[in-house]
Amino acid sequence: MADLPASIEIHEEGPREGFQIEPGPIATADKVRLIEALAETGLKRIQVCSFVNPRVVPGWADADDVVAQMKPKDGVSYTALWFNEKGLDRALAAADKLTLYGSISLTASEAFTRRNLNRSHAEQVEASRRQTALHIARGVPVKRVGVMAAFGCNYQGDVSREQVIATLQDGFGVAAEAGVEIERISLSDTMGWATPPRVEALVGEVRAKWPDKRITLHLHDTRGLAVANAYAGLKMGVDFFDSTVGGLGGCPFAGQKGAAGNISTEELVLLCHEIGVETGVDLDALIEVGRMAEAIVGHTLPSELIHAGSLDALRGSA
Repeated sequence: MADLPASIEIHEEGPREGFQIEPGPIATADKVRLIEALAETGLKRIQVCSFVNPRVVPGWADADDVVAQMKPKDGVSYTALWFNEKGLDRALAAADKLTLYGSISLTASEAFTRRNLNRSHAEQVEASRRQTALHIARGVPVKRVGVMAAFGCNYQGDVSREQVIATLQDGFGVAAEAGVEIERISLSDTMGWATPPRVEALVGEVRAKWPDKRITLHLHDTRGLAVANAYAGLKMGVDFFDSTVGGLGGCPFAGQKGAAGNISTEELVLLCHEIGVETGVDLDALIEVGRMAEAIVGHTLPSELIHAGSLDALRGSA
């Protein structure tokens, strides 16, 4: 077990994750308002949109408009997601405002790969080769290998650590063929199967195999264990987390209707501050942004903290 990190880096994915699955239309101006408010909390990485087919993801039909209208804050990196050449071209057109990087993304569950992408694992590896070559040709760095369903799958069941390692090896093989150096490994609990012991065991095995790579955890709160899983990761020395303000979002392909989305950013920040891990985030300001997000989507969000308030707020009034 490693020491707790002195600080962590947070990739705030609330705008992209949240607005892609909201059933009702969200005004472009509200999306921009949320992104700009998040940038004022101390967060340094914000994923602002998906450049995807609007027929498939209507919630991001206005991705180009959102990026055009937002006012970037100095010192904050704004990222985006895309899945094909057309999406990449749209992202490149906004490169003056966005930090672009490519990923080699695979899934440890063959069943989820088929359900999500209608491909076999081998076909997805081949697609990753083509995508990586496209990124290199367009001058977009590829520094990350990510594995979805790294802890389990609603369609396949438990996913073994051996399967995750094998999937990562496939990703590193794609990177080696393309001549790119991977810096970061992302382990995604896509459908909420992670538990603290599973997190500790998988992170430990991945670190033993690739000790020089930084590990990111992408945690979902489907079964209420996201904060506990984050703590397990922190105890293993993980210092990079994806999260969403208010717990926005989720995986629309996981077949888990009504389940909570990602770990909420404010609850991750509270955990870190209470155990002495720095985040650089103003928690009370972030809680207010979480309340803004809830007002924008027009329904209750999963985060308990945006309803209860911070401990420091109570300490100050006690």
